[in-house]
Amino acid sequence: MALPAKLDRLLTRAEELRHELGTADGSRFGALSKELAEIEPVVAKVQELREAERARNDAEAMMADPEMRELAEAEFYEQRDRVPALEHEIRIMLLPRDAADERSAILEVRPAAGGDEAGLFAAELFRAYQRYAESQGWRFEVLEWDEAEAGGVKGASANITGRGVFAKLKFESGVHRVQRVPATETQGRIHTSTVTVAVLPEAEEVDVQINESDLRIDTYRASGAGGQHVNKTDSAVRITHIPTGTVVAMQEEKSQHKNRAKAMKVLRARIYEAQRQALAGARAADRKGQVGTGDRSERIRTYNFPQGRVTDHRIGLTLHKVDRVMMGEFEEIFSALMAEDQAARLAAEEG
Repeated sequence: MALPAKLDRLLTRAEELRHELGTADGSRFGALSKELAEIEPVVAKVQELREAERARNDAEAMMADPEMRELAEAEFYEQRDRVPALEHEIRIMLLPRDAADERSAILEVRPAAGGDEAGLFAAELFRAYQRYAESQGWRFEVLEWDEAEAGGVKGASANITGRGVFAKLKFESGVHRVQRVPATETQGRIHTSTVTVAVLPEAEEVDVQINESDLRIDTYRASGAGGQHVNKTDSAVRITHIPTGTVVAMQEEKSQHKNRAKAMKVLRARIYEAQRQALAGARAADRKGQVGTGDRSERIRTYNFPQGRVTDHRIGLTLHKVDRVMMGEFEEIFSALMAEDQAARLAAEEG
C-alpha cells in the first residue's frame, strides 16, 4: 500500500478510537486506550507532514504573485525539503516493532579465549554496562558474580529493569574482543582475548510455559568469594530444563529460595529468546534486516587499548575513546546500531 493511503487509514483509525472510547468501559476501554496510545506519536507526525504539504502548496501558489514571490520562494523551498524528511521519519515509525523492545533484559557476560585476561575484561565490561544502566536511570540487579582467583570473573549476569532496555542493549549479544598488554605481561606484548555477551528479553510466566515435571533441580553448597556463610548450607541451585537441555546455576543469595527464583527468571529468559530466535530464523527477509544475528559466536566489536579505539565490525564504526566507553559511554555506539538497523529494515520493506 502506498504511503499516503497508509497515512489516511491511520488518521481514520485514530478518529474511530477516540469516538469508541467515549462509550467503551472495562477491558474494552483499556484495549482501545492502549491502541490509541501506540499510534498517537505517528498520528502527530502525520499531521505535521500534512501541515508542511499545505504550506508548501500554498507557497507555490503565492509565487505566481510578483509582489509575494520572494517571500513565497523561501517558504516553498523550506517546506519542500521538510516534506521528504518527515516522510522518512514516518516510514521509520511505521516499521514493525520487535515485541520485546520495551522489555527489561537479562545480561550475561562470560570470558571465552584468553585465560585470566579474558576474565578480567569480562568483569570490566560488565561494570561498564552497569555504569551505562545507571546513566539511563535503569535498575541493575546483579544475579551472578562468579569471581575468579585472578580478580576477574568466571561469569556475571544481571537483571536490568526499565523501559526499552532490550531495544538499547539487544545488539550487544556476540563476541567482544580486547587487545591490550595485560598487567602480568613482562615483555610488553599485546594479548588478544575474548568475552561473550548475551542480552535476553525478560520473560514473564505467561510468555513461557514451564512444567515442574520438566525440571531437574539440584542443590549444593555455594563456593567462591561469597564469604563463609555460603558454604554452610545447600543454598546454591542448579536448574535443568530437560526438554531443551538449558541449565542455569545460581548461588549469589544466602537463601535457596531466592537463588531458585533468580535461576527461574534466567531460565525463562533463555527459553523465550531461543523461541524468538527460532521464529526469526524461519523468516529469511527478517535476517536481511538485522544488524547482527545475535549469535554469541559472532565477533561484533574490538576494544584496542594501545590505539585507544573501539571498533564495531558490523557497521564499520570506530571511536577513539576506549577509556570513555569502558566508563559506560556507549550511547554513540548504541544510537549508530539502532539507526543502521532501522535503515536496513526500511530498505527491506521498500525493496
